Amino acid sequence: MKNLLTVLKYALLLALSGALMAYALRGQDLSRIGHYIATANYLWLGLTMLLSVLGYLSRAYRWQMQLTATRNPVKYWDVYHAMMVGYLANIVLPRMGEVIRCSVLWRTSKVPVDVSLGTVVTERVIDVLVLLGLLSTILVLDFNRFWTLVTDKLMGGNYDAMARNRTPLLIAAGIAVVLMLGTFFVLLRNLERLRQNALFARVVTFVKGLLAGVFSVLKMERKMVFLLHTFFTWLVYYLMDYLAFFCFPETYNLDMRAGLAVLTFGAFGMAAPVSGGIGTFHILVQSVLLAYGISLEAGIAYALVVHGAQTLLVVLLGGISFVISMMTAGRKQLTVIS
Repeated sequence: MKNLLTVLKYALLLALSGALMAYALRGQDLSRIGHYIATANYLWLGLTMLLSVLGYLSRAYRWQMQLTATRNPVKYWDVYHAMMVGYLANIVLPRMGEVIRCSVLWRTSKVPVDVSLGTVVTERVIDVLVLLGLLSTILVLDFNRFWTLVTDKLMGGNYDAMARNRTPLLIAAGIAVVLMLGTFFVLLRNLERLRQNALFARVVTFVKGLLAGVFSVLKMERKMVFLLHTFFTWLVYYLMDYLAFFCFPETYNLDMRAGLAVLTFGAFGMAAPVSGGIGTFHILVQSVLLAYGISLEAGIAYALVVHGAQTLLVVLLGGISFVISMMTAGRKQLTVIS
C-alpha cells in the first residue's frame, strides 16, 4: 500500500509538470517555437554547458569542505558522484535528491546520513539567502517593469479588486497562526511523555546529527574559500543564463539585468516541488522575458533549450556518477566481507 501511494504521488507530480508545460504552451504558434529552437546558435549553448560542469565541480568542493568540518573527511570524487546522483534523482523524484545523495555518500564513504543531510540543509539555506538577495536586487533595478507585468498582464487587471477586499487573506493568515500556536501548545504539554517514546528519542538523535551538519560552516578553517566557491557557483549560474541569450536573435540584445532576472526567477522555478523544475521553470522564465519585451514563443523556446540542455547534462553526468558510486560501494562491501 505504501509503495502504491508513493507511485501515485510521483505520478501526480509528473502529471502536474505536464499540465504546467501545457499551460506555458497554450495558444502559441508551435511551428514558430520549433523554428526558434531549430535555428538557435548552439555554440553558445555548448559554452554554457561547459560552465555548468565547472559549477558542479566547485559545488562539490564546497560540500566536501562542509563534510570535513563535521570531522567526516571524504574523498572529493566520492562527494562529487554522490551529489550528481542526487541531481539526477531530482529530475524524477522532486526534493528527494538531497536524501538520496546523502544515502549514496553513506554507502561509499560511511558518512552518517543525518550529518551529511545537515550540511545539505545548510547549503540550501545559503542558496535561499542568495536568492533573496538576487530577488531584492532585481526588484530594485527593475521594480516598475515587474510590477506592471504582475498587475496588468498576469493578473489581468484584478489587482485593485484584490487590494480592496483583504478579508479572505486576513482570515487565512489568522487560521494559520492559530494552527501553529495550537500545535506548539500540544507539543509543550506532552513533552515529558514524548521523551519516553522510543521513536521520539530516535528523532532527537537524528536532529542532533542534522544540527551538527547545519553548523558545520561555523567550524570551517577556510571560510573565505567556502564563500568564494559559493560566489563562483552563482556566477556560473548567471553566465549560463546570460550567455544563452546569444543563442537566439530575439534575445541577443538583452542586457545583464535581464540575465539576472532570468537567473533569479528561473532558480525559484527549479526549486519548486515538481519533477526537475519542468513547467515551473518554463512559465517563470517565459514571464520574465515577456517583461523585457520578448514574445511568448521566443521566451518558451529559450526556456526549453536552456532547461533541456541542463537536464541532458545532468542525466549524462549523473548516470556516470551513479555507475561509479555503485561500483565503489560494491568494492567497499566486498572489502568488509573479506
